[in-house]
Amino acid sequence: MDFVQDALFKGERFRILTIVDNCSKICHGLLVEKSLKGSDVVGELTRACLVEGCFPEKIQCDNGSEFISRDVDMWAYQNQVTLDFSRPGKPNDNPYIESFNGNSEMECLSVNWFLCLEDAREKIENFRWEYNHYRPHSSLNDLTPK
Repeated sequence: MDFVQDALFKGERFRILTIVDNCSKICHGLLVEKSLKGSDVVGELTRACLVEGCFPEKIQCDNGSEFISRDVDMWAYQNQVTLDFSRPGKPNDNPYIESFNGNSEMECLSVNWFLCLEDAREKIENFRWEYNHYRPHSSLNDLTPK
């Protein structure tokens, strides 16, 4: 998991929590908000785990304040999930999410104007749906994640 940033057409910044499975390449979540806290990360992780019906063994992430928060640490402990933090300043420690973030930037964020936060949520969710259901991946023998 990781964060990316973008802006509405008026210049207001917003953040996106990206959650992607390194093996299946499924994007489990793209949470769009003006600001995000550890409790928001916990809520999105819980939602994704309920949809999938299981919890991951390990989550790779950076040392951002949201990921090292007490809320996320407690959630991981209670659900027996190991948090695998990348080394500071080494985004290559988590290449799968960095690749996904680059693709989402090229295929969604840089080609859309977002009028408001709800518009951004809708367009970004449409990208996630297309990514999971229609976009083939060479690492999956040109199949889609779903």
